[in-house]
Amino acid sequence: MNVAIVKYNAGNIKSVDNALRRFGIAPVLTDNAELLAKADRVLFPGQGEASGAMRYLKERRLDEVIRKLRQPVLGICIGQQLMCRHSDEGGGTDCLGIFDADVIRFAPQRHEDKVPAMGWNSLHGLASPLFAGISDGEFAYFVHSYYVPVCESTIATTEHIVSYSAALNKDNFYATQFHPEKSGSTGEKILKNFLEL
Repeated sequence: MNVAIVKYNAGNIKSVDNALRRFGIAPVLTDNAELLAKADRVLFPGQGEASGAMRYLKERRLDEVIRKLRQPVLGICIGQQLMCRHSDEGGGTDCLGIFDADVIRFAPQRHEDKVPAMGWNSLHGLASPLFAGISDGEFAYFVHSYYVPVCESTIATTEHIVSYSAALNKDNFYATQFHPEKSGSTGEKILKNFLEL
C-alpha cells in the first residue's frame, strides 16, 4: 500500500512514520501534490500552531491539494484542527474548511482544569468504521489546548472541561484530536482500520 504523510512545519511526524512501519508500511513524507494525489492513503498529522501551519500550507498551495484529495485522509491532532473552518489560535486563523466547525480554546472553570489537556481520555459515541473493534470507553492519548465542539461531523467524543469532538468524519476525510500512534493497542487498531477503509 502506498501511504503518504503530508510534509509541513509540524512536529511529531516521526511517531506516525514509526507506527506505520510497524505495519510493514514505509510511508513517503512529502509536500508534492502529485505524490499526495496518487497515494492510497494520506495522513495529515502533527503538533504545532495553527496560524504558522496554515501559512506554510498556503505558501506551498498544499491547502488546495489537501481539499482536493479523494482517497481516505486522516488528520491527527493539529491536522484535525486545520481541517476545520476556523481556529481561535494565533489571534484567529482561517483553516481548510473541510469540516464545518470552529476550533476554540479550552476555558478553565476550576483550579483543577488544566490547559493544555494532556493524558489519557476515554472515547464515547463511536460512530464510524474507523472504530471497528473498539469498545465505548476505551482510552486514547490527548495533548492539546484547543478543541472542536461536538458538531454534525463528530464520530467520537471525549471530555475535558467540556464534552467535545474526539474524532470527525466527512466523506473521505477522517480526523482524530487524539494521537492514535501514541494510544497503545487502541490507537494501533484505529490506524489499521484507517488503512483498511
